[in-house]
Amino acid sequence: MAVILTFFFAHWFLSLFFHTFFLHRFASHQMYTTSKGWERIFYLSTWFTQGSSYLVPRAYGVMHRMHHVYSDTEKDPHSPHFFKDVWGMMMHTRNIYNSFVTRKGMPEAQFTKEYLPEWDRLDRFADHFATRIVFGVMYTLVYVLFAPSPWWYLLLPIHFLMGPVQGAIVNWCGHKYGYANYKNGDHSKNSEPWGIFLLGELFQNNHHKQGDNPNFARKWFELDPTFHVMKLMNVVGIIKLKKMVPAAVAAGHPVDKKPIAEKQVAHPVEH
Repeated sequence: MAVILTFFFAHWFLSLFFHTFFLHRFASHQMYTTSKGWERIFYLSTWFTQGSSYLVPRAYGVMHRMHHVYSDTEKDPHSPHFFKDVWGMMMHTRNIYNSFVTRKGMPEAQFTKEYLPEWDRLDRFADHFATRIVFGVMYTLVYVLFAPSPWWYLLLPIHFLMGPVQGAIVNWCGHKYGYANYKNGDHSKNSEPWGIFLLGELFQNNHHKQGDNPNFARKWFELDPTFHVMKLMNVVGIIKLKKMVPAAVAAGHPVDKKPIAEKQVAHPVEH
């Protein structure tokens, strides 16, 4: 049992760390700069830790920038206020994401002006169906060898879909449940104390207020573990945290100059 629990939580938190540190705070928001060598290490680490649920950084970055500009409107790729359940939201997000991966659907130019990390050779390999299957087989073998009973196999679907599961939790819960420190003109919420299990990602209300702030926590009782790791990496020179732009600049994308609080929020579709 100890091996299974260690494996599950190691996979959960390592995958989540590179999700928030590299895909979210670098690919989407460019909160820090780093050398090309370190960028490639982070890129590889994101693939290895996400495994079968690997998310292409370029496509993720574009989609997340859209999420900030169109937060909780009909153009938001994953607002929970337009779907009956989390599965419907996930499928909608998946379709938009896949169109960016294949380049069959091209985003508005404003979402690609800021730097997006790309490594096409790795993405083609990592995003291949066979590569994902290999990771799935490896996860299953760990359970075959160490699971004390068949009930533990119920955790396998989370391993298979780790990245999307974490994203769905953040986007669904972070825009439906919790409290708000700011009036952002959307439905973003903070979900402390549960935020620590998502390494700061559930401080959505704080993050939507200042999309370029690498620290998602604001109140004394809020903790963003990822930010403190980033501070240490900044001190030792692995990354260089950027200075924040004025709070009036819209969350997360420099071309969107209007504060989110001034945006029109569409009414949810009635089902």
